[in-house]
Amino acid sequence: MQFLSGNATATFGINGNFLGPTIILNRGDSIQFSVFNDLDEATTMHWHGLHVPAKSDGSPHNVIEAHSVWSPRIKVLDQAGTYWYHPHLHGRTAEQVTKGAAGMIIVRDPEESALNLPRNYGVDDFPLVIQTRAFDASNQFMTNSADDHLVLINGTTDPSLEVPAQVVRLRVLNGSTNRVYNIGFQNNHPFYQIGSDGGLLESPENLTRLMLAPGERAELLVNLTGLKDQIIDLYSFGSELPNGIYGASNPGTMGMGTIAGYSSNALNGKNFRLLRFIVKSQTGLPVITIPSELTTRIKPDVSQSALTRSFTLTSTGMMSISGPFLINSHAFSMERIDFSTNLGATEIWQISNQTPIAHPFHIHGLQFYVLDSGGSSPTQSLQGRKDVILIPAMQTVRLIMRFDDFFDSLTPYMFHCHMLSHEDDGMMGQFLVTGIGAGKETNTSVEETQLSIYPNPVTEYFTIGIPGENFSPSEIDIVNSVGQLIQHRKTSLSYVKVDATSLTPGMYYIRVSNQGKTWLGKLIR
Repeated sequence: MQFLSGNATATFGINGNFLGPTIILNRGDSIQFSVFNDLDEATTMHWHGLHVPAKSDGSPHNVIEAHSVWSPRIKVLDQAGTYWYHPHLHGRTAEQVTKGAAGMIIVRDPEESALNLPRNYGVDDFPLVIQTRAFDASNQFMTNSADDHLVLINGTTDPSLEVPAQVVRLRVLNGSTNRVYNIGFQNNHPFYQIGSDGGLLESPENLTRLMLAPGERAELLVNLTGLKDQIIDLYSFGSELPNGIYGASNPGTMGMGTIAGYSSNALNGKNFRLLRFIVKSQTGLPVITIPSELTTRIKPDVSQSALTRSFTLTSTGMMSISGPFLINSHAFSMERIDFSTNLGATEIWQISNQTPIAHPFHIHGLQFYVLDSGGSSPTQSLQGRKDVILIPAMQTVRLIMRFDDFFDSLTPYMFHCHMLSHEDDGMMGQFLVTGIGAGKETNTSVEETQLSIYPNPVTEYFTIGIPGENFSPSEIDIVNSVGQLIQHRKTSLSYVKVDATSLTPGMYYIRVSNQGKTWLGKLIR
């Protein structure tokens, strides 16, 4: 690829030379990916933000050897939103992503489709993958360098985009290795955030600035009605970033520490253009208004949390901002499982950053909600479903999450800093979701079982249809939403009627075990 004058730059691409195609999925689809690794080295492919089994997540445990193929099959359980995919090979993630192996995923669902929003891809609905890159003297990408001075939008330098004079939708992904962006329009033209990492916000937020850390996504609406033939520039306002963030004047809070080559990078602490919009005529049937309401979010109940887990982010050096960095005093090990949790459990994670630099914290396999940051309630932008959250320097953030649908006693999910150089240096951990309570474990999906439960929801009695043809004695467990066993029984019948009047209102898991097989289902009382 030709990014600079002189030598071409060696790149990685997915179905092309640099970056990959946008994958558009519908909630409820059952799909199979086929990832052919034509590289001369191993890789993985992580479906960032998607709620999938650990064996299909594309973590460092799902290695695709050179010149081989990986074909995970998943059911799309996610809400409409903007997700992405990229390699996640331990120790090589930053290099492979920097070279171009990444792409965007769009999930659609009936709720989002019923809203009056732009969704004509490439016409009024645009993907924007923001990256900065560093180059050596031969114009080759450098990975662990603070000289990331070249801005790329969708792999293009000095980009411009023709857009219609109406409401347009921008699906913005910070695909950079380390840099945080503070995006907004040069003339403070307003925009509206309608979505975060895991889908729609409850209502649009009117903004002139939005800070976006590596791995985070945001869906934005910009009303360009009446601006035909005008030019409007999207910027990153680095001069407004507080110290302690990669991209500010000083990446360490209170001026602490330095990163080699950081101060000489012309982007740091400065305002710079990301993309120029050239406004053209409206399309047919344009969207010209911003909706007032989008969706309703039902967040996990804090009172249902089984426990609070504490995570402390530290550096191996005294208040170093260069790392390597640790989580709970440990560097990552493929052989160490940091903890296990139960299917259906609700947990609060308390993440304390004791380093002078902010870290974007990513959790695989789920979406969480922010309870508070630095002791304050989250801003509207942070009140939606998230899978990456920036943990400010010397502050604590609390998250709440549920571990739904998948469990696997062998393959873990990851949690890590999404500054890829930090991740590769070991700022990562892993956990198992190991079933309901102390019961049997299996690698399965609640959503894809054959278990028949009716009526559902239930008020008095419900019937469980026992799967299989050989009705040898089956064991039936009813487990509540925090993993506690409520009822246990055995039966040799093909159908069992159960009294639900003693169950308190809420969600329950039904587990049926027979001849080494386990089926799961959900019940609403």
